[in-house]
Amino acid sequence: MAHGLRVTPTGTRRPGPPTVTSLRLWRDGWLTLVAAGFTLAQLVLVRPGMGLGWDESVYVSQVSDHAPAAFFSAPRARGVPLLVAPVAAWSSSTPLLRIYLALLSGLALFLALRAWRGLFPARVVALGGALFASLWITLFYGPQAMPNFWVAIGALACVGCFLRARAEPGDRAAPWGVFASVALMAWMRPMDAVWTVLPLLALTVAVRRSRRPRLLAALLVGLVAGAAQWVVEAQVAYGGLMQRLSDASRIQGGLGWNLAFDDQLRSLGGRSLCRPCVGAMPHPAVTVWWFALPVLAVLGLVLAVRARRTARTLVPLACAVTAAVPYLLLIGYAAPRFLLPAYALLALPVADALVHLVTAARGAWRPVVVTAAVLGLAGHLAVQFAVLEGTVHRTTVAHRDWARTANDLHRLGVRPPCVLTGHEAVPIAFYTGCASRQPRGHDTSITEAGLVRAARATPVAVLTKPGAEPPAFARTWSARQAGELTVYVAPFVLREG
Repeated sequence: MAHGLRVTPTGTRRPGPPTVTSLRLWRDGWLTLVAAGFTLAQLVLVRPGMGLGWDESVYVSQVSDHAPAAFFSAPRARGVPLLVAPVAAWSSSTPLLRIYLALLSGLALFLALRAWRGLFPARVVALGGALFASLWITLFYGPQAMPNFWVAIGALACVGCFLRARAEPGDRAAPWGVFASVALMAWMRPMDAVWTVLPLLALTVAVRRSRRPRLLAALLVGLVAGAAQWVVEAQVAYGGLMQRLSDASRIQGGLGWNLAFDDQLRSLGGRSLCRPCVGAMPHPAVTVWWFALPVLAVLGLVLAVRARRTARTLVPLACAVTAAVPYLLLIGYAAPRFLLPAYALLALPVADALVHLVTAARGAWRPVVVTAAVLGLAGHLAVQFAVLEGTVHRTTVAHRDWARTANDLHRLGVRPPCVLTGHEAVPIAFYTGCASRQPRGHDTSITEAGLVRAARATPVAVLTKPGAEPPAFARTWSARQAGELTVYVAPFVLREG
């Protein structure tokens, strides 16, 4: 019986009831398959040599000796620099960093899904994980040095552990899982963490049956532990917590009533940042899943109510809504990565609804429903991979342009230690190995007079779009071409050259 076999009176052996061990292996096997497929898809479809993006260069520069640390604006948190430090602190290889993050994100997805084991059937958890992992947005940002995927993983694990702790008060590991998951979210993006756990805090405080002091402590201490560095940094470097929050709001365009549903739809076509978000909507085939998502989620809730297991569906749906609120209602631009936490939390209720639609069909309708579900999922995957391929191609081309500009700057004599300012100076400075300093905008760490003084002792270059006028202090500097940009090089560089 230890192996799930039993002996018949005739002496033959045939399978007996599955043991606890075999059930665990079967469940974990599906989750392992989903996580491994996710990791492999990242390595194959998202080129490891794609180069670092703008935001990535800011985060990586904080721990890399390849270039001076870029200006760290008020909304950013130190989670990503710490996440990439094991590789970026000693290697400037972008492919190595991508591989490291792809492996780490696959492991994180497995652990987050495992937190839901027993709350939903194994096939529902595996399908939900596969649906989330196969979105082009998830695949694109999984191996990137960006915080949004990790907030999504933290949200998924947190709600799963919360529900486990609520259902099984004797489970000592679940509150620790809540604490670690909330800390991860706050470590990456403190305000996103607060928005996501609001329903959990309300549930533990307002609903008598859900009052668990250990759960409430896990949520609050997790928030404090994850956001402590951000708060301390606000006091030390940003003029206080309220000033940092105010600066963060200003940098994000001013938080207020802004309906961004149409902006998010436009971004689904493969736009990493939609600001300003203008232009035509993507083809309906690209956005149909976005409209199906709330419908299937509501169906999953209806099924849960009928089956008297409302909490395990309603709680993730409530957290998905609050996680999405600031990005759908409060900011005037969009990026598809902003809604990754909401997509992760919606995945399991949606998977539950899909499984029910297939298994509930009877008679002649069953093959019709199964065929329709298979064709629908196949079409969905085809669209996701097509958008991903186009996004990766465009991004790779843009990053190669930055690398080409950096090589041209090196040939012009702009080499470390050096300073770049102007158009796209932040990412190009990282590629060049220079510091990026701006006399205007969010980064006001230097004045124009300060740049002129710096140019007397170190290579300084001003980057402008082709045909654009340079700032007044650089109009007498020599104009050169670097990649697609016009570069005004300080006289110091030319003398040294």
